[in-house]
Amino acid sequence: MNGLIILSLSALVVGVTMGLLGSGGSILTVPILVYLVGLDEKIAIASSLAIVGAIAALTSLLNIRSGSIDWRTTVWFGVPGVAGTYGGAAVSEFASGAFQLLVFAGVMLMSAYFMLRPPRLKSEPVPQKIWVIICEGLVIGGLTGFVGVGGGFLIVPALVLLGGLSLPRAAATSVIIIAVKSGAGLIKYLELLGNAGSTLDWFLIGSFVGFGMVGSLIGRRLGQIIPQRQAEQVFSVFLIAIAAWILLQSAGDHGLIG
Repeated sequence: MNGLIILSLSALVVGVTMGLLGSGGSILTVPILVYLVGLDEKIAIASSLAIVGAIAALTSLLNIRSGSIDWRTTVWFGVPGVAGTYGGAAVSEFASGAFQLLVFAGVMLMSAYFMLRPPRLKSEPVPQKIWVIICEGLVIGGLTGFVGVGGGFLIVPALVLLGGLSLPRAAATSVIIIAVKSGAGLIKYLELLGNAGSTLDWFLIGSFVGFGMVGSLIGRRLGQIIPQRQAEQVFSVFLIAIAAWILLQSAGDHGLIG
């Protein structure tokens, strides 16, 4: 019973954050699954891809109906992103779960930086060269596959600065890119986990997705009350604290501190 309460509350927090900020909530999923639920690092990363991908896919259905997705950019950014995510997941086979968590902590700090100091977006974005967009998709996809985060905090600025999209259109387009990338990474992780004799807890994943969607709806409501910029600043400090805690835990496990 206590485990279900922790899971539901954690999923609600992730959903509220995603609904309030439009991105960033998925970066909480891996620490929650590792430190609160008690999953192995690699299983937590694979589960995170399933959770993030499912929530993003459900959200994308609404965006498709509203016609807010830029399909051209989705292809040019998403296809390399899928390749990068699959590659990042494949490379994870040769890294320890502890090392992946260290990289994950670094991604959290990067996310906090972008939230504290968001890039200056021009009032009239200018599309950039296709090869730049492709490279950006590969790199962000690699991070998604290796540490299990959607990467929305990186994708949205990239789509605005490199793809020339407006901020609302970039946000909607990033969600479907996250959904497809997460699916590609999950496929590779299922193969790797299967070879190691491990499986995912699909009931846990389904429960997390359900509570996460409820939280997302709550977050959307809160977004009408709380200024997004103020929420991002508070969330960025929260991310820094979690990243520092992960680094301290890792250092302790390796005997680097007391």
